[in-house]
Amino acid sequence: MPQLDTSTWFITILSMIVTLFIMFQLKISKHYMYLNAEPLTTKLQKHTTPWETKWTKIYLPLSLPLQ
Repeated sequence: MPQLDTSTWFITILSMIVTLFIMFQLKISKHYMYLNAEPLTTKLQKHTTPWETKWTKIYLPLSLPLQ
């Protein structure tokens, strides 16, 4: 039975790790990091809908009187 040739495994794994490291560095470098991370104040908008002023009730089949 032939032996498995593992002579190239080290360079293959090493080059894969280096490539992944470079790819992650390039991906992370595209993001801009803020020096002072403060939350932005946003204005809340009130949306008026027609059902807010009306009284509504959902009748479930189990809450109806028995017939």
